[in-house]
Amino acid sequence: MARRKKATTSRSVSGGDVPRKFTTTTSAFNHTRMESMVPMRDGIELFTVIMIPEAASGKMPIVLTRTPYNAAARASRIRSPDIAMALPPADEALVRNGYIRVYQDVRGRFGSKGRYTMTMPTRGPFNDGDVDQVTDAWDTVDWLVKNVPENSGRVGVTGVSYDGLLTLMSLLDPHPAMKAAVPVNAMVDSWLGDDFYRHGAFRTVMLEYVYRQTSTGKASHTIPWGYHDFYTAVLEAGSIGELGRRYGADKLPAWNRLLEHPAYDDYWQDQALQILLAKAPRRVPVLTVHSLFDQEDLYGPVLSHETLVRRDRSGTKTHLAIGPWCHGQMTGDGSELGAIKWGSDTSLEFRRQMLHPFWDHHLKGVKPDKPLPKVLAFETGSNRWKEYDSWPPAGIDTSHLYLQADGGLAFEEPADDGSCSEYVSDPAKPIPYRVRPIVTSFGGAVSTWRRWLVDDQRPFADRTDVLVFVSPPLDEPLTVSGDVTTTLFASTTGSDADWVVKLIDQYPDEVPAEPTMGGYQLMISGDILRGRYRESLEVAAPIPANQVLPFDVIMPHVHHTFEPGHRIMIQIQSSWFPLCDRNPQTFVDNIAWAQPEDFQKATHQIHHNKGAASFVHLPVQVAGRKARRRKAKR
Repeated sequence: MARRKKATTSRSVSGGDVPRKFTTTTSAFNHTRMESMVPMRDGIELFTVIMIPEAASGKMPIVLTRTPYNAAARASRIRSPDIAMALPPADEALVRNGYIRVYQDVRGRFGSKGRYTMTMPTRGPFNDGDVDQVTDAWDTVDWLVKNVPENSGRVGVTGVSYDGLLTLMSLLDPHPAMKAAVPVNAMVDSWLGDDFYRHGAFRTVMLEYVYRQTSTGKASHTIPWGYHDFYTAVLEAGSIGELGRRYGADKLPAWNRLLEHPAYDDYWQDQALQILLAKAPRRVPVLTVHSLFDQEDLYGPVLSHETLVRRDRSGTKTHLAIGPWCHGQMTGDGSELGAIKWGSDTSLEFRRQMLHPFWDHHLKGVKPDKPLPKVLAFETGSNRWKEYDSWPPAGIDTSHLYLQADGGLAFEEPADDGSCSEYVSDPAKPIPYRVRPIVTSFGGAVSTWRRWLVDDQRPFADRTDVLVFVSPPLDEPLTVSGDVTTTLFASTTGSDADWVVKLIDQYPDEVPAEPTMGGYQLMISGDILRGRYRESLEVAAPIPANQVLPFDVIMPHVHHTFEPGHRIMIQIQSSWFPLCDRNPQTFVDNIAWAQPEDFQKATHQIHHNKGAASFVHLPVQVAGRKARRRKAKR
């Protein structure tokens, strides 16, 4: 009989198979990952991920992003020994070129200690503490240059959206080691035109953001809507106050603060970064990044850039890049947006032509082959990059494009015939801002929220509560560059009203190269004005019924060429739902808590005759002005 051999083992199975400590190792790792709790001046520690490339020779500069959106996840995109795979794609060129990349959770978020305050005000009347995001940025930079191995003592700060706001706040008291900043699509003034309000109209879509950001410290909650169509959910709730209450948002301090400050009061002005930057030191070079189709922060970058330019005595510290992107798209692929194709990867072109030379110049001392342009702007329509010495560019003719009685548009003032166009605005049937159903998760995987600003506007042109004015086909290109404002001479039978104006490029009926684009209506600028703020942004006032009054609708900047054969179109309406909350058209103290009986139909009139001629202030480049004059002489 064969004898069995006795089994042997190096340890008893009773000890289990999981060691007390195990570190993943492989010779393929090309970086060191540090996770540190960085102390602030009040003793609170902030979780910080530090990614150090190993291939670089010599001391390396640091690029820092402070965020409420999970620093650990930012630096753990894909589990890989390659540093570029672990980080966001836009970081690849940095770490390949010898930069240390750092991400940090702001206080109270994810791995950081302390309490989180959404858009924390600076120390002052709305923050009586000893710390804010300005001090936290200073303390972080100070710790990094003293504790991170192989750093050169030079730090750049960057970020998109809220992270862009934090980038700008670091400029209010910049640490001496901070040598460059790149705010991208930054929140700057959240009442005038960024995330929460648009000239008085509340952005209802922000309920999801506030709920996710402030209901837990790790953004783990989403709203249990019970609806597929966000339009229906908001309409059935009635007011936005009631909408928030239905889902428990009235227990969230940040949500309540938004509703408690419907006007442009001290609360908003104290946080407006274009105001704060006007009082700050102006030592750090800044490259501001703006997106022409930013669905979230469409005003802030230009506002902050204008302030930084005024404070730049040498004229060498301030740059602006304008791209054909949605919010944050410059970090990824920029070859198209929705149905619109640009002919190249504009995001990659920007990063190669402008962003990386800017970092290298100010953090490594490597001067570019030629000086970086003060303004690099992509011109939609013609689809090409242009360089300027200022923004808006020099040589702009602010032309008046007048609404005409026959539904036309012309650069000549209309006749004195007392004419007007009218429509009935019914809050019970508000105009959707895009084709329904509007999926409730504005930032989710199935959402097309990122591209809605380039949606075809044809579905709305046929509504009886939308006025349409259109020019004849253009004989020559017409380029517009800069800010757009529309002056409406309007009257209403109600005591309040919203005015929405959309500037649209209407494509020819047939486009041989892209047949599906035939007749497309591309909105290149559009926005809303809450009529109660026509005279004062700080104090609401009812609109006198049936009186013709001027209303100035401030619209986003444009950089666009209307090509020959295209038409200029203007659409005017009085709701943009549920992007913005409904105006009841009856004056109430706070629209957030309007009652069902407050929502009433009203007849609105838009006037187009001498003395009350509604028009668009169109920033036409000089070449376009000369072309029109030549045509007029003929």
